[in-house]
Amino acid sequence: MTNPPPAPAPAPYGTPDQPRLAVRGEARLEVDPEIARIAVTVAVRGTDRRTALEDLTRRNAEARDLIRSYGDAVEKLETGALLVTPELGRHGRGERVRRYHGRVRLAATFSDFTALGELSTRAADLELTSVEGPWWALRPDSPVHREARQQAVREAVTRAREYAEAVGAELTAVLEIADEGAERQEAWLATEATRGYGGLAVPGGEAAPALDLEPQRQTVYARVNARFTMSRPQL
Repeated sequence: MTNPPPAPAPAPYGTPDQPRLAVRGEARLEVDPEIARIAVTVAVRGTDRRTALEDLTRRNAEARDLIRSYGDAVEKLETGALLVTPELGRHGRGERVRRYHGRVRLAATFSDFTALGELSTRAADLELTSVEGPWWALRPDSPVHREARQQAVREAVTRAREYAEAVGAELTAVLEIADEGAERQEAWLATEATRGYGGLAVPGGEAAPALDLEPQRQTVYARVNARFTMSRPQL
C-alpha cells in the first residue's frame, strides 16, 4: 500500500483565484495618566560620621512619615539608592576625612493627583531634601493597551477590505495577525516617554505653597501586521 502524495505547499503569495493581502494596522490613543511618580532625595553632610548617620536616619524617617501621611493617595513607597561616603582631604599625607556625605532616595507612586502638588512642595521644604518628577504613566495592565491593540486590528481589517474592494474582490479569510516585529520575538507596543519637572527648591520658614500640577496626557501606540486571502479580483 502506497502513501498518498503530500499536499502541495501553499503558494507564498497566493494564487490567481485566492490572492493574499498583507497590510499593517495602527492605532494611536491619547489618554489621561493613571499614576504619577516622584523621587525624594534626603541628604546630609557633616564632619562627624556618627552625627551624619544619625541626621540621615532622622531625615529619611521625616520624609517617609510625610509621604505616608497622605494615606491611600500614595500607592507605593520604595527606598532606592543609599549612599554614605567620606570626603578625604586634598592636601597632606594619610587618609584624613574632611567630612561625610550621605543621601537616601525614596520613590513614591501616586494614584490621587490632588495630593501630589502639596506633597511635592512639603517634601522639598524639608532640610537638604530635593524632589524630582512627576513622571506620568499608565499602569502596565491598563485597559488602554488592550483598546489600542484591538483598534489596530480593526484598522488592519478595514484597510484590507478597502484594498480588496478596489479590485472588485472580497476578503475570504484571515491568515495571520501579529505584533510588528513578532518574527523577531519583539512585540511592539509603546507608551510615549513623559517629561517631569526638575528638583524643587522651596525656601524654609513659611509653609510651602501647593503646586497646581496639570497631568500630562499619555500617547499609546499599537501596530500589527495582518495577512488575508480574498476572492478572485474582477479586473
